[in-house]
Amino acid sequence: MKLKTLILFTLLAAHGIARAADLLETFRAAQANDPQIAAAYATMQAGEEKLAQGRSLLMPAVNLSANTTMNDLNVQYVPATPPFLMGGNYRFNSHGYNVNMVQPLYRQQNWLAYSESELQVAAAEAQYKVAEQELVLRAAQAYFDVLNAQDGVELAEAQKSAITEQLGQAKRNFEVGSATITDTLEAQSRFDLTGAQEIAAQNNLEIKRRVFQQLTNSMPGNLKRLDAVVKLEAPQPADVEKWIADAQLNSPQLAVAKANTQLAEKEVARNRGGHYPTVDLVANYGNTYANGSQFGVGNDIRNTNIGVQLNVPLFQGGLINSKWREAEANYERAQQDLESAHRNVTLQTSQAYLGVVSGIVQVQALQQALASSTNVLDATKTGQEVGVRTNLDVLNAQQQLYSTRRDLYQAEYNFLISKLRLKAAAGVLDADALIEVNQALH
Repeated sequence: MKLKTLILFTLLAAHGIARAADLLETFRAAQANDPQIAAAYATMQAGEEKLAQGRSLLMPAVNLSANTTMNDLNVQYVPATPPFLMGGNYRFNSHGYNVNMVQPLYRQQNWLAYSESELQVAAAEAQYKVAEQELVLRAAQAYFDVLNAQDGVELAEAQKSAITEQLGQAKRNFEVGSATITDTLEAQSRFDLTGAQEIAAQNNLEIKRRVFQQLTNSMPGNLKRLDAVVKLEAPQPADVEKWIADAQLNSPQLAVAKANTQLAEKEVARNRGGHYPTVDLVANYGNTYANGSQFGVGNDIRNTNIGVQLNVPLFQGGLINSKWREAEANYERAQQDLESAHRNVTLQTSQAYLGVVSGIVQVQALQQALASSTNVLDATKTGQEVGVRTNLDVLNAQQQLYSTRRDLYQAEYNFLISKLRLKAAAGVLDADALIEVNQALH
């Protein structure tokens, strides 16, 4: 029986009949609890509000103002005035309100700002897609890191148990005089070393469990393990250039860079428009009422006007030209960032593709190496029994077997994550890809 199968049975016995969690459940827990994806979603929601803000620049602006005033008026006529104009002290209240409306008719900067808001929304949504794909990768990495750390602990324990048997045998052989003290010392040294490795493996497992907890807000319980045989399927299509071409079309990172470049280009035109005149439709209605005066009567004044207002910027201390130059420099930077994004997508896709292809070869090689290491250990033990192999040879063969098994487990996990990374690089990582990887668990 394979060690991995034996380990699985031991875990099931320890946890009773509790159902093991799988990768999909881990991903859903991360979706619900990861603060990074929650922050990314809030950022997208904030970005989507840019559209309403840009549209508001094309709509009328209406303002209402109101006032009430207590007046204390003291009138003294100098020199003497006709009798009907009497001086004195008068107290009265005046109040009023004013409604003002401005409807932009021609403001080139406002129209460009509105078109920029559409690009800002597109960039925010693409950035959230990036965060979603990163969450899938982080969930898979955290899940497999815990499994790999568990493998490390279990392998260290199994190796320690095997060395304990060798140590006991060496001591017995020394006591009956069929072996030297050197065999005992070698076995004791290897036992002590394995004990230190076991402590390191346990510490690593605890760290990986904490990383899992940070992502899902819960400690990992019983997790599903890999099948005894992992399906080693090559990427489809088996052409790296086709994957790169798809990535150039679908990559959300590239979509963000493209939107930022177009946004920077429009910023150049918008700041250039600072020199252009603006034309607004302006309307105003006001009412002012005073309930008393020196004549003892009130007055009610109403004012209504509507017209077209032209504003022409003449000089603002060089501010407009400076902002124009700044926008052009930012546009140049955005173009370079876009070129860098193109190259990064090509590189990441190539690396992910090669990671899958080389992962297949590596797993196959380690599977063969594991079988060979098992045969070497069996043959070495037989050789020790007939006196042609030493206790140190057996210890070395055991070390080689467990090292190969650990490397094989790591390679299998890396292969599955590489499949997800390839689809993420191509911009096609979705739930179906996660389901496919999840099928490798049982």
